Amino acid sequence: MAKEKEALFSQKNRKLLTDPLNDDNPITVQVLGICSALAITVQLKPAIVMAVAVMFVLVFGNLIVSLLRNVIPNRIRIIVQLLIVAFLVILVDQVLKAYAYDVSKELSVFVGLIITNCIIMGRFEAFALGNGPWKSILDGIGNSLGYGIILIIVAFFRELLGSGKLMGYEVLGHKAKTIAESTGVYQFGYENNGFMLLSPMALITVGVIIWFQRSKNRKLIED
Repeated sequence: MAKEKEALFSQKNRKLLTDPLNDDNPITVQVLGICSALAITVQLKPAIVMAVAVMFVLVFGNLIVSLLRNVIPNRIRIIVQLLIVAFLVILVDQVLKAYAYDVSKELSVFVGLIITNCIIMGRFEAFALGNGPWKSILDGIGNSLGYGIILIIVAFFRELLGSGKLMGYEVLGHKAKTIAESTGVYQFGYENNGFMLLSPMALITVGVIIWFQRSKNRKLIED
């Protein structure tokens, strides 16, 4: 039993979870999944929901592709992968519409566009087709966590600095018509930065994260 646990959670397997969080992050290093990072990070709530949705699709998609890898004819593997991810995305979309309709409306077409997310198809092709189910699950968890963390960080700063809120709640105080009636930081004349709510600021925020990450890890700096 001890040997089995060591095999399941060996150093090599743990790297499948940890590398996408830093050295091999799908957004900041591989530069994949940028579209959703720009489009749905105005608020923290939809960013979290998108991160969870991508994790569900990627983990179960990786698992299914890995289980079927020896029986999928090579010439139709892309079609099969698209069918798998489409089924999982439809399932996520229906669950959101049933239990979180407001968030589903906010995410709009971007839930459906998970089907074309480069991270998901990339992991199917690069990893799940060549590895067993357990490693594929770990790879799915690691890459979706790496993707989700960046989305959440970007959404945190955009919502906080752009509207003074987090998860829809006012955290910097209440901004009234006059400074005297305002509370929190607004009573000192603070103004929300409306530029943070525009898509270009999402790209700039991601750029800052990339700069910070590469300044801390010289292995990521290209010669």
